[in-house]
Amino acid sequence: MSEIVKEKVSAYAEELLPSLGLELVEVQFRREQHGWVLRVFIDAEEGVNLDDCSRVSRELGDYLDVEDIIDHAYNLEVSSPGLERKLIKTEDFARFAGSKAKIKFQQLYDGRKSYVGEIVDVDGDEILLLSEDGKELRFTFAMLSAARLSL
Repeated sequence: MSEIVKEKVSAYAEELLPSLGLELVEVQFRREQHGWVLRVFIDAEEGVNLDDCSRVSRELGDYLDVEDIIDHAYNLEVSSPGLERKLIKTEDFARFAGSKAKIKFQQLYDGRKSYVGEIVDVDGDEILLLSEDGKELRFTFAMLSAARLSL
C-alpha cells in the first residue's frame, strides 16, 4: 500500500512542481510512533521557503482528498530536504558538483565502505569524488547504498 501511495503522489508532484518552479526530491510514506506520515521533500535552485511548502501542501492535500488513495488517518508534511540533503540520483551529483558529500558504498571500495569528499565531476554514469584524504574515487551511482551532502 505505501509503495502505491508513494508512486501516485510522486507522479502527481512531478507534474505539479515544475509549474511552481520547484522539484520533487523524495516522497516517504510510513508508519511512525504517532501514526502514518506522508512526507514530501521539495527543492528549488534558490531554495525553498515556507510559502512554497504551504502552497504544495494545499495542492497535494486537495489531490489526496479527491483521489482518496489513503484509506486511513495520516499527516501530510511538505518541507525542504535541508542542508545535508540526500543525493538520490546521478543528476543530484552533477547539480552539486563542487560540494562536499558523504557517500556509503554497498561493497568495500579501496578497503572502506564510506568516504567524505568533494564532488568533482559527473561524466555520464561515472561520478568523481576527491576524498578528504586526497584519493580520487570513480564510481557509479549503482555502487552506492547512501549519499548525502555534508557540511
